[in-house]
Amino acid sequence: MNMAIPITARRVFRLALTVALSLAGAYAFAFNLPYIAPIFALMFTLKPVAPMGYKKLLGLVVVVSMTTGLGLILIPVLNEYPVTALLLVLLGLYFSNYLTVGKGKAAAGGLLTVGLTLISAAGYGNFAAGRTVVVALISGIVLAVLCQRIVYLFFPELPSDGVKPAEPVKAEPTDANWIALRATLIVFPAYLLGLTNPSVYLPIIMKSVSLGQQVSLTDARHAGRELLGSTLIGGVFAVLFWCGLSLYPNLWMFFLWMLGFGLYFACKLYGVLTSRYSGAFWSNLVITMLIMLGPAVQDSASGKDVYKAFAVRLSLFFAVTFYAWLAVYVFDAWRTRRLRRIAGVKG
Repeated sequence: MNMAIPITARRVFRLALTVALSLAGAYAFAFNLPYIAPIFALMFTLKPVAPMGYKKLLGLVVVVSMTTGLGLILIPVLNEYPVTALLLVLLGLYFSNYLTVGKGKAAAGGLLTVGLTLISAAGYGNFAAGRTVVVALISGIVLAVLCQRIVYLFFPELPSDGVKPAEPVKAEPTDANWIALRATLIVFPAYLLGLTNPSVYLPIIMKSVSLGQQVSLTDARHAGRELLGSTLIGGVFAVLFWCGLSLYPNLWMFFLWMLGFGLYFACKLYGVLTSRYSGAFWSNLVITMLIMLGPAVQDSASGKDVYKAFAVRLSLFFAVTFYAWLAVYVFDAWRTRRLRRIAGVKG
């Protein structure tokens, strides 16, 4: 049966169904931060490769436990010696971003960034909250991989497809230090903002971590369209999704709406529907939508005004994204002038 389904169709169905299934599962099992599971499902399924085996999954859980454990260790230091802890976070962010751009280890760099920022901020003043986020991350990863394995049985990559794993993207050694520093200075201010009220600003930190990873592979010319545009449109899609869900709010409809939106986004990501925007634009858009939808469900359950919260959260997301684009533009312009001066002196 799989032979009769075109390769692109298989990838579209696999991505959309995995994301929708992981979202429904996370809410069905009442996970903390349930929107993390579909984000990991998107990250794991986007590349046309077979899902990781159980041994590799166990290894990933161990790595996540270690990297997020660093954030837990930082919590008491942050409470007692805040200046020292902030300097450690700053150095750790630079190292994690260098792993991503200089060594091509995006997964390790991203997890280390999450451990240093998201976990330590969540546990600032409340260690149990930091532990809760660690459990949420591990649970989200395990659920995403299990859902991916189930869906892959129906829509696999076949040997006849002739797909080879893509090589990790690395920056040139001369650029790696600069890009890592640039990404660090994008994430760190959002982290400082998150420390003022972790329960409110945790999604902002998640958004900044996503931006920090994305700007590692973009430049000032494309950053405005890629970052600002995807964030704004992602917020619009989140509102549209919520409007549809509010017509008949239950878990089955949540799954079906996510499946419908996922099919559309997967068609854009895999080129079934033509788009002038890159895959990074659409993946950032989906992540933005999911990060906004998760807190909206919690707002609704607690009786808060969901649309007012949407407006506030989207404004903060846009402000963080605008800062990221401005940082890329200013830093790249400064570096270009500096390199020209050095070239002039040598000439």
